[in-house]
Amino acid sequence: MVYRTSIGLDVHARSISAAAFVPETGEVEERSFGYDAEAVARWAAGLPQPARAVYESGPTGFDLKRSLDGLGLPTCVGAVSKMLKPSGDRVKTDRRDAVFLSRMLAVGNVVECFCPTPEQEAARDLARARADAREDLMRARNLLSKMLLRKGIVYQGKSAWTIAHRDWLRAAERLVLSEYLQQVVTCEQRRDRLDAAIAGLAATDGWAPVVARLSAVRGIATVTAFSIAAEIGDFSRFLTAPAFMSYLGLVPSEDSSGGKVERGKITRTGNVHVRTMLVEAAWHHARRWSPLLPTEVAARSGIGPEAARIAAEANRRLRSKSERLRGRGMRPAKANVAVARELAGFVWALANCEG
Repeated sequence: MVYRTSIGLDVHARSISAAAFVPETGEVEERSFGYDAEAVARWAAGLPQPARAVYESGPTGFDLKRSLDGLGLPTCVGAVSKMLKPSGDRVKTDRRDAVFLSRMLAVGNVVECFCPTPEQEAARDLARARADAREDLMRARNLLSKMLLRKGIVYQGKSAWTIAHRDWLRAAERLVLSEYLQQVVTCEQRRDRLDAAIAGLAATDGWAPVVARLSAVRGIATVTAFSIAAEIGDFSRFLTAPAFMSYLGLVPSEDSSGGKVERGKITRTGNVHVRTMLVEAAWHHARRWSPLLPTEVAARSGIGPEAARIAAEANRRLRSKSERLRGRGMRPAKANVAVARELAGFVWALANCEG
């Protein structure tokens, strides 16, 4: 559809600066609103139709887009990292940002963000809450262990946070601030509650198929599989596996010109949550493991033969790649990122697999 009016919205928590650009006449009309989707839609209805609006991705999320869509004003959320802003422009105001967005939308220079459904966004919030709980638990454990270290108390066992370590902590509790230990317990309980909620939602019809397929890959458990699926939403929007890898920022950066080709570290763009989970999952392939046949994978995971074939191939190739890169003397961390990049390709294939 050809839109006669392009509307740029600079959105904040309590205000919206709007600018409407009509390419036919070159006119620009500006308005300011509170955070009121109905007021914006009424104003847009008086402009040359059809009209379309855009605002930048950010902390305001997708609520405004859904509201404006429901009020009859088609709206997209533009990826802020893809906005082509002039390098020489040193003046930034809400009004100028709105005008800039309207002009970018008019010439088709806006890269739209994928807008999850309310159900997908709720699942994503649950997955991110679990990630936050994990970070809080790690911090609480670190505070407790450093308190013990300052008191000269060192655990002599092999592994921390085991049953034996927990018994030792209870014996040493009189020597440390009890709040530290209680904080660890509280964070563990919070994590366990979120794990249970994720397990319940992952077993429902909407999530169970993709979670089962992703969980067939070594290093990806139910929580990780659900979190990846919730973050991505619709895997089919990535036409190829390399496009998915690029979205996650797992491909090398490049600075080439003329006959010079120079590649550097990974770009680290896109979804940091999924990238982190895949890098952590890739470490599992550094350990020795007896690969399973596709029939064994299918029997264990309850997935179809095609998905089982892809998962078995992923487990075999990722283990082989990890061993090969380390055998060449590559640093473990760098080798693991390369394994994570290939793991992302298998995740894309499994998520889009029907069998």
